Amino acid sequence: MSSPLLFITACLIWGSTFFAITLQLGAVPPAVSVVYRFALASAVLFAWCAARGDRLLLPWRAQRWMMLQGAATFAVSYICTYTSEQYLVSGLVAVLFALMVFWNPILNRLVFGSAIGWRTWAAGGVAVGGVILLFFHSIHEAWAGINSGGDGHFLLGLVLALIATIASAVGNLVVVKVRQQADNVLLTMAWSMLWGSTLVALYVLASGQRFVMPSSATYWAGLLWLSLLGSVIAFAAYFTLIHRIGSDKAVYIGVVTPVISVLLSIQLEHYRPGAMEWLGMILCLSSVAWALQPTSSTTAKNR
Repeated sequence: MSSPLLFITACLIWGSTFFAITLQLGAVPPAVSVVYRFALASAVLFAWCAARGDRLLLPWRAQRWMMLQGAATFAVSYICTYTSEQYLVSGLVAVLFALMVFWNPILNRLVFGSAIGWRTWAAGGVAVGGVILLFFHSIHEAWAGINSGGDGHFLLGLVLALIATIASAVGNLVVVKVRQQADNVLLTMAWSMLWGSTLVALYVLASGQRFVMPSSATYWAGLLWLSLLGSVIAFAAYFTLIHRIGSDKAVYIGVVTPVISVLLSIQLEHYRPGAMEWLGMILCLSSVAWALQPTSSTTAKNR
């Protein structure tokens, strides 16, 4: 599959998953839903690899990196994401993930010493400016509520969502190390999700939460969508893109998905954006198009 198609696939799927997560909130603790999601996704991936005849066991030198990836990407990030959506609208959580356009190059700089180009900063600034416009009114109203003696749940959700974005950026760095140890994307995903779901399950037990089995068809439909498409298909596309074009460019999926999430909210949650919100969406999309344009040096090499 071509890189542009992988990019579009991940954007369309993940644009819907933030709303799908809201279908799992309520009767089941957020961390328990995370366990169900990635345990199921891991089982599907292992079955897929076994059907292809892959050798499922990997050495410890690879497993330790996949454990770290599972902890960052599939444990910390998703516990924070699910919990934050108890306090924030799903579209706003999706918007905050656009900040990864900054976290990724900054972490790459700190860990690998990679240079940060002016286009990365400029396009990232435009993207973040766009998402600020997109949800400026919502943020302003929530902040006014806190100042007038509100419960502060919005601020808690905001902090959790920010932690989720940083954890995901850390996971993106670890993907590079994982690929150096094993080049089977599906198998390394299966192990990382298994480690992540195991760590979250231990957290659930340690915190005294209960593993609840809901009877709602809506919950199970959301779980299947999140596990099979949102986890298996979308992450396979995303991690393949990281290998092909680097995390600094692949992370712009996190800028497009909020726009899709907002468009879904218009249809499903009766959200009605104004002129400022539409301007924000246009800025988001234009920044992605600009950031993904090849540099003159890259174009020359490809000739």
